[in-house]
Amino acid sequence: MLPENLLTGFRKYLKLELGLSANSIEAYMADVTKLNSYLEENYPQLKTNEVKIRHLSGFVEFLTELGLSEKSQVRILSGIKAFFKFLEEEKEVTENPTTFLDAPKLSRKLPDVLDHHEIELLFQQIDSVSPSGIRDRAMLEILYGSGLRVSELTNLKLEDLLFDEDLLKVTGKGNRQRIVPLGRVSKLYVQSYLLEVRIRQETRGESASFLFLNLRGKPLTRVYVFKLVKKLAEEAGIRKSISPHTLRHSFATVLVEAGADLRAVQQMLGHKNITTTEIYTHLDRSYLKETLTSFHPRS
Repeated sequence: MLPENLLTGFRKYLKLELGLSANSIEAYMADVTKLNSYLEENYPQLKTNEVKIRHLSGFVEFLTELGLSEKSQVRILSGIKAFFKFLEEEKEVTENPTTFLDAPKLSRKLPDVLDHHEIELLFQQIDSVSPSGIRDRAMLEILYGSGLRVSELTNLKLEDLLFDEDLLKVTGKGNRQRIVPLGRVSKLYVQSYLLEVRIRQETRGESASFLFLNLRGKPLTRVYVFKLVKKLAEEAGIRKSISPHTLRHSFATVLVEAGADLRAVQQMLGHKNITTTEIYTHLDRSYLKETLTSFHPRS
């Protein structure tokens, strides 16, 4: 169906024109291979420049029948669209059939959140005396108290602590920086960590600038924080599927349920688009519905 020279040309296009990584190139080529197999089986006589949107819509239905998730379908279609853009630029097709091809809309699954009791239960599992426990409590207090992503937490530097203003300087996605409040409780635990643990640690080179270090004086990894939260949740008997991101979700949910301005929450979370932040309004509606069901006599 698809000539070998076009597939070879597409591979070069992905590498030289788009500058994609080797893994991304293989993923895109696999997407086109899937389409090629579908067209060969269903339209064996169809030429490349004869592919229309109806053929591609059938391919999307085929992916759905295979049981692929919406996210997987969207990713595959991005590869197909890149392929037809390449064909268009090479004058192999006169019309791009993917121009009006709609990808499945991703349904936004509401994340699990922890209520105040569950947060306290989680934190109670931390050894508040050992050096690692003092550090871990300070880390989780920041995750929950300021709504940071785990990568933002592990990348915090000493210079990012603006204690005088009760603020944190955070470097988020796309290297974008933002200022977030540092709550009273979080500040107390961070100060305790600095005075009782961090000040005694020997560091070398760049490690000296990081806020949270392991016991060997190296910056903590995201994997450590993930394992820590999973371990504490298990010890606390919390059955929800949680991760460090759950603390961020819980932070945002508390604010929205209390009536915080959505734009302010967006700024604190570092969301580029407010539509991402709006997921927490759905959480709030669920909370309101639950309240109505529990307390209203006509529910």
